[in-house]
Amino acid sequence: MNNNTLASLDLKYIWHPCTQMKDHEFLPMIPIKEGKGVYLYDFDGNGYIDAISSWWVNLFGHSNRYINQKIKEQLEKLEHVILAGFTHEPAVSLAKKLVEITPQNLDKVFFADNGSSAVEIALKMSYHYFKNKNINKDTFLSLTNSYHGETIGALSVGDVELYKKTYEPLLIKNIQTPVPKNNTQKAAKEAAKILEDILEKNSSKICALILEPLIQGAGNMHIYHPYYLKKARELTKKYGIHLIADEIMTGFGRSGTMFACEQADISPDFLTLSKGLTGGYLPLSAVLTSNEVYSAFYCDYSEHKAFLHSHSYTGNPLACSAALATLDIFENENIIEENREKSKYMAECIQKFKEFNIVENIRQCGMIAAFDIKGYDPKERIGLQVYSYGLQHGVLLRPLGNTIYFMPPYIITKEEMDKMFGIAYEAVELIDN
Repeated sequence: MNNNTLASLDLKYIWHPCTQMKDHEFLPMIPIKEGKGVYLYDFDGNGYIDAISSWWVNLFGHSNRYINQKIKEQLEKLEHVILAGFTHEPAVSLAKKLVEITPQNLDKVFFADNGSSAVEIALKMSYHYFKNKNINKDTFLSLTNSYHGETIGALSVGDVELYKKTYEPLLIKNIQTPVPKNNTQKAAKEAAKILEDILEKNSSKICALILEPLIQGAGNMHIYHPYYLKKARELTKKYGIHLIADEIMTGFGRSGTMFACEQADISPDFLTLSKGLTGGYLPLSAVLTSNEVYSAFYCDYSEHKAFLHSHSYTGNPLACSAALATLDIFENENIIEENREKSKYMAECIQKFKEFNIVENIRQCGMIAAFDIKGYDPKERIGLQVYSYGLQHGVLLRPLGNTIYFMPPYIITKEEMDKMFGIAYEAVELIDN
């Protein structure tokens, strides 16, 4: 099999996610044969640095030996079992470990199989909690420029028009409050004041405020100050609504700490986790919440208060084993401290893009760096030119519109970062000239 043969078969049968399939009339489909470390290899032997961690999920490289081993060991014992009325050791061990490493008062774990599902669960739990308390609240509050997934509930609380506009007639009730306009404390204070005004007027109908702590991923990697998180937690407690921290992208070290909430020293009512949870191996997500929330659903079955939500592959043993292996690596190899040094180098590397007149809003937080290309209409799809150039020169860069970002696996070396940033620099240089 070669690239052309497999790409042709793919386009005959597969409808790809987040893709205008007509683009592949001129943009080559890249069939990947194998991965190792930060590299992906196609069927013709070309290697690509995975600069976006395969949609932000891969933490410790492709075909990580330790994670491979743990999945193989589990495969010989149990591949899957229903998690209603049954349990298994990987799920129990993972739930225990997640409770131990996440912020205080997150005592219970509800498993699902992807990030959007985790958000749906948190929204439903929040609404149902108040219903069980005989309190009628049917509206959610979210930040402008936010993204929480593409299922109906998750779309409802997001604010990326590209994903949301088509489905507006189907969406649930949601109010939006402005995200801090930049990463200064001043901007955070201004946004927190507006948040309080909205809560003062609408808290009687709002179940929860949902936000992405510190970094809005699909919202063009917008970064804001931890002060806003601290105030959001204070205000949600003051006005009696839940706080849902969507750490699907920011969790597991991506922001510079294990969880972004730590940088504001807060604990939400619900914490949603996915993506890096299994190191990029298998679909798995988790919603953590408090014993206080859990208790509102604890009753005789006939009272109709139980949380009747399920996924067929909830708590899959193979996925849980991958997650436990991933957390082992964090525990045994001092990853967060090592990442701090790598993130400093990323911050240095991205400053070089200041040389270009067409580049603005250079930013970096933890193991994420980004900049915007200005002066071009989104319809010109300048980001696509960067993506195409990257593929031709061995780097997978998948921009968000005119935002070019870097979110590599944590195992990336300085030499590999030099190549990653260097190829992006060459691509922007061609556009600037």
